Amino acid sequence: MLENKVKEIFADMVVLKDPQRSECFSNLSMPSYMRDWLVMKFSDEDGSVDYDSVRRYIKKYIPGKDDFEQYKFQMINGEEVQFLARVRVNVDIKTGKTRFELPDFGGARGGAAGIVANDVADEWQATLLHESENWGIITLEWLLEGTASRPRGVISMIDYKPFCPYFIDMDFFREARKEFNIHEWIDVILMAIDYNPDGYVDEKGQISEEKKLCFLRRLLPFVEKRVNLIELAPKGTGKSYVFEKISKRGWLISGGTVSRASLIYDNAKKTGGLLTRFDYVGFDEVQSITFEQPGQIQQALKHYMEFGEIKGFDAALTAEAGVIVLGNINAEKFDINKNMVEHISEVFGESATLDRFHGFIPGWEIPRMTTGMIAHGWAINTEYFAEVMHELRSDLSYASIVEELISYNSNSDKRDIMAIKRLCTAFLKLLFPHVQSADDISREDFEHYCLNPALEMRGVIKKQLCIIDPKEFDVPGKRTIPEVIYSR
Repeated sequence: MLENKVKEIFADMVVLKDPQRSECFSNLSMPSYMRDWLVMKFSDEDGSVDYDSVRRYIKKYIPGKDDFEQYKFQMINGEEVQFLARVRVNVDIKTGKTRFELPDFGGARGGAAGIVANDVADEWQATLLHESENWGIITLEWLLEGTASRPRGVISMIDYKPFCPYFIDMDFFREARKEFNIHEWIDVILMAIDYNPDGYVDEKGQISEEKKLCFLRRLLPFVEKRVNLIELAPKGTGKSYVFEKISKRGWLISGGTVSRASLIYDNAKKTGGLLTRFDYVGFDEVQSITFEQPGQIQQALKHYMEFGEIKGFDAALTAEAGVIVLGNINAEKFDINKNMVEHISEVFGESATLDRFHGFIPGWEIPRMTTGMIAHGWAINTEYFAEVMHELRSDLSYASIVEELISYNSNSDKRDIMAIKRLCTAFLKLLFPHVQSADDISREDFEHYCLNPALEMRGVIKKQLCIIDPKEFDVPGKRTIPEVIYSR
């Protein structure tokens, strides 16, 4: 039985997943990565959870957005407060102080910001300053600084404990992957991100591996830097859940207005936007999102998606986030030979921008989410697996393997080849992380699970380009993607 095998091999990294438990934590607004950590912390070896302890812990350490005003009141009255939060830290060159803000409580504009005590900044600089955001249990107090005639109250972070419950040993993970065949591994991944593999059935009621693989395309930006995807799907296929709840390292924009400052670069603050802080930034139901100065955002995004560079008026930063566009589509549009992008957004629908997306996901091939598709049984816990995927992003060896395994004509379109190679690399990392050389994967597996899906995903983008801009793309030599073949 697969779940027993997972439990034996991954040992301390497994958790008993239960649909009723998932619903309970969903009601508490707990994302999957936080839920699995709490379950492991407060469950016995049989997987039974002490819910009273969970509730007490949440009440004590995981505040709601409305609780921060109470915390401020307590601090002003001389109390220290301690809780788990997402923290953003930067060094202020003008004052020489290390500053923090808590984005989930409004950040600096909402008064959820302050200074980091020197000893805390010194002890945790490798953690707090290495990445744009971190999770940890923080201890805050309120103090007065300034002069006697002009005192100024400020919140100080006087202690920090990182939320990093798992040591990520990639060598162990690769060795563990060797214990599963590819069909088992696909199911292991689905269970790790809360989905029941038996829920992926075709029109005849048979379990479909192709539908599973179509769903797993959503994870490509989790394992490879700057993978840009478009997914159009009916409502209810779980797009939002994957990009919002699985990993703390992504950001999903759902409705509202997006400014250039928030997304790309804030010239007033001289700080990078969302693209500089996360592994991917998704636009959910993109038709409902409004963009301030869409022309400026489109130009900045085109440059970023091409070169990975964020530009302000007086600065340039590199970033690694993928750009994900998610849109709902009506049944009559389920045809890659029709214009499917005409209504997604003026920012993304123009051909020069669309060309910078690496691949397309046909979301109508993914089953609608039902209660029977929720994971039930022993599985790798979500937080651990999400961190493994994050670590895989930095491993360059897989790209070298892909380069060795494929060949193409020297006059092939550069964007097409870049897209195909990047998607191939992502598939290799996700499905065959144990592969360390070109000899470790068969031609059949590489073509079926990596190369052919990459060609298909890029091929849809190219078809859409031919439809929306035929003068530029629907001409001899540009009609299809280049021929990329297995070279060994």
